[in-house]
Amino acid sequence: MSSSTLTRFFGGPPGWVIVRLVLLSVVIGLIFSALGIHPYDLVETFKRAVLQIWDLGFEAIEKALSYFLLGALVVFPVWFILRAIKMSRRNPARPAPRRDA
Repeated sequence: MSSSTLTRFFGGPPGWVIVRLVLLSVVIGLIFSALGIHPYDLVETFKRAVLQIWDLGFEAIEKALSYFLLGALVVFPVWFILRAIKMSRRNPARPAPRRDA
């Protein structure tokens, strides 16, 4: 990777950007420590949030499945009856029309 590519990626000279990131990390760490926020708390909060979103997703899938089954109890029998009626009305002596694309 050329120097100009690294400079573009980092948004400035890579060395200075890394120094600024380190200093900013120390300052934010001091502020979090003063507020009583620890890395373990952040990780646990993140894990809980992911699990809640995961549970909501599966609850939505479960609801969608129950709606599908409820609708299918009506839709599929009606479709089957209509298809059976349509097939019984077709003249057996005449072949079904071909559908060429």
